[in-house]
Amino acid sequence: MAKTKAYTGSYTLPFEQPAVDLEKQIAALQARDDADKYAEELSSLRRNRDSLLAKIYSSLSAWDTVRVARHPARPQSSDYIELICRDFRELHGDRRFGDDPAIITGFGRIGPHKVMLIGHQKGKTTQEKITCHFGCSHPEGYRKALAKMKLAEKFGLPIVTLIDTPGAYPGLKAEERGQAEAIAVNLREMSRLRTPIVCVVIGEGGSGGALGIGIGDRVAMLEHAWYSVISPEGCAAILWKTADEKTNATAANALALTSKHNLDNGLIDELIKEPLGGAHRDPQAAADSVAAWIVDGLRELRRFKPETLVRRRYEKFRRIGALTIDRPGSVQPR
Repeated sequence: MAKTKAYTGSYTLPFEQPAVDLEKQIAALQARDDADKYAEELSSLRRNRDSLLAKIYSSLSAWDTVRVARHPARPQSSDYIELICRDFRELHGDRRFGDDPAIITGFGRIGPHKVMLIGHQKGKTTQEKITCHFGCSHPEGYRKALAKMKLAEKFGLPIVTLIDTPGAYPGLKAEERGQAEAIAVNLREMSRLRTPIVCVVIGEGGSGGALGIGIGDRVAMLEHAWYSVISPEGCAAILWKTADEKTNATAANALALTSKHNLDNGLIDELIKEPLGGAHRDPQAAADSVAAWIVDGLRELRRFKPETLVRRRYEKFRRIGALTIDRPGSVQPR
């Protein structure tokens, strides 16, 4: 097992508190001048912490998974770009209205592949979050993404998208500028781009905001990400007219939004394991896993002719939700 890193941030998820208490004990012993005397005790504490984290994270509820995906220290698109990309050059603007900082686009290298990378960006400081609309893109963000995808297609470069948004921006101005139309056009155009596309849900995958850059030949999720037609709070507010801990948890369970649920339901192709205790504990290890999946996926997809890619992509998404009737009154997923 890889060495588990202690989380050093100030934010603690409620269910992580027992592990954090052990980490405080470990840090206190390590800070002592005579720490060498406590080597055996430190080793025991680390084993207990790792065992506790493994137990906690192997049995997360759907609502707790949402909390992990929203952890303020969880790596964002900009972090993955820094950790796995070489020679990244950002591109701005949609050539129509303006530049949307909620979506990052640019050329870069991941492993041996030159790629067009597109990802949601939430921001980290309060000002960054406001500037990036908390990761909720406006229509110009989706139009910017599509323009850069077409540029990648022109030069024969694969496309990599990193999905991390609670949903598209729901404001009046976004609707006036054609939010729904921009997402719909992206769905149509991504389905027929003649170049490989791989998508990874790195945190939140909310509704059309996620789908706007989520139509790919290969779609994966990080282990503790979520992907759903609506957020648990939105679902709870619609069904029960209130969003609190109880209704949010009930909605999260009903939505089947975890990576395991999405894999079992055929909505994604693969689940990418996270470091013990979540990606926020070891961003580099999480980035290495994402990079390895991207490199392997692109290596495989490079074997197909462009027309074959388009056909297979179309067939892949047409199969989602399809049902077959084995006998009268019996309906089974295809």
